[in-house]
Amino acid sequence: MSWDEDGTPHPLALRRTGRSELEPERLPEIRELEVLGWEPAPEELRWAFLPYVWPPAARTWIPDRSTHWAVETSLDGHGHITDVACAPLPEADLQDLDRETDAVIAALGLPPRPRGRLWLLRPVGSLPTVAAVLDHIDQAAAEHGMRPAPTPEFLGLAATELAALAA
Repeated sequence: MSWDEDGTPHPLALRRTGRSELEPERLPEIRELEVLGWEPAPEELRWAFLPYVWPPAARTWIPDRSTHWAVETSLDGHGHITDVACAPLPEADLQDLDRETDAVIAALGLPPRPRGRLWLLRPVGSLPTVAAVLDHIDQAAAEHGMRPAPTPEFLGLAATELAALAA
């Protein structure tokens, strides 16, 4: 188990550099990798550890060139939109967004996540999608009377189930 700290991004990502004004899911390299069977890792907090325990042969990452946008809408006294302004989130706001995930990762006893990565996963075993793999892990948690939450016990169960599926 690791964050692949010394690993390199997927080769398709090396063709593009520089900041993009697109959101993460709209980056061309994400779309290209989806055609090849890769799926973006879930963003739900309870799965924050997932790339760490996912079998290395079924995970990859690309540099995060995306932009996260703040959208401000002005309304008149009748609730009608009078103005919409979009601006990239400042670095401080982006760090605030990461703090909750970082706290969960730390509480699980895992090393910090490398910054600036978008993780992609492939289904493991005979399951057809990443969502099906996550459903399988949730079912295993229910069978063990465990709540699927970012706890050390759930992390251990997920790692065990993923290893069994990959074997």
